[in-house]
Amino acid sequence: MKNVGIKILIIILILLVIVSGILFVMKFMEDKNLQGKIQTGDNEEQNNGTKVVEIKEPTTFKGTDRPIAVMIDNHKSAMPQAGLNDAYMVYEMIVEGGETRLMALFKGVNLDKIGPIRSSRHYFLDYALENDAIYVHFGWSPQAQSDISKLGVNNINGIYESSTSFWRVKDKYAPHNAVTSTTKILEMAKRKGYATTSTKESVLNYVADEIELDSDMEATTVTIPYSTSNTVKYEYDKEKKEYIRYSRNTKQVDWTTKETVTTKNIIIVKCKNTTLNDGENKGRQTLDNVKALEGYYITNGKAIKITAEKSTRASQTVYKDLSGKEINVNDGNTFVQICPLDSKVEIKPGVPEKTEKTNTVQ
Repeated sequence: MKNVGIKILIIILILLVIVSGILFVMKFMEDKNLQGKIQTGDNEEQNNGTKVVEIKEPTTFKGTDRPIAVMIDNHKSAMPQAGLNDAYMVYEMIVEGGETRLMALFKGVNLDKIGPIRSSRHYFLDYALENDAIYVHFGWSPQAQSDISKLGVNNINGIYESSTSFWRVKDKYAPHNAVTSTTKILEMAKRKGYATTSTKESVLNYVADEIELDSDMEATTVTIPYSTSNTVKYEYDKEKKEYIRYSRNTKQVDWTTKETVTTKNIIIVKCKNTTLNDGENKGRQTLDNVKALEGYYITNGKAIKITAEKSTRASQTVYKDLSGKEINVNDGNTFVQICPLDSKVEIKPGVPEKTEKTNTVQ
């Protein structure tokens, strides 16, 4: 009888081990299935009523299309421009005569008209390179021509292309009327043997979840004087959570769509500019930008102080807060304002000031 009792006890223990094993496997498979649904974004409710949270990804910079960087004329005779709202980043920098020029970056978009397109300046190359972009321009300064060759920049110069690849429109006058399209740019790039795909990561850390800056610096109106004749201004639209862009007291609109030019993010970087002594006396500028520079990140009505650190001309700029942590940036387009060191930048709270006029487009 004693042996029978021991056998029964052993059988019971074996059964308990088997049942425990089955329950463990079932729990493991349930957890694995739940994790899989989270990773794939499946937000259907489980049998027990628990809702799985969908993981969101930013949409501003995605895919393997290689960026295209286009030099955009910003003279008053060039306004309005075509394509700024479709660019994921736009850089603005000083050039000769107190004017500025824009470099718009496009990725995976199809645009029938971009422009007006103007000539290259050598310091814009630094930001085309850090974005691994095909660089599109219409003419160049001697310094830019030399650096494009020296740095091996994949560039397309409209002066040397056909009138079907770049063309002049009749509603503006030269030199403020040269345009092209993304289709034509890609055709020229392939003909030149340039790669049209890229795996390089974005310069900015875009995030899908809305960033609300923890800051006491309210940014309803942002004013950036580049020169006595050229001031950029942004006014915050609280309902749409974006900034409306003005240049020379004129609201900027798109040449083609007539839509107001807006941006989700503004990055201001203050950088020393000096006049080149190149013997031509045209007032061309150069920037002291390969170093750590001070500035601001502005989004959703708030601003924080940041640094912009660039170690070489081709390396990506790293934007950090004052604690030394790389900043996250709201999903959406960004204007990067690289302005003179002595620019009297104003970041103000309250109701936006009334702007003098708006662009009228026939």
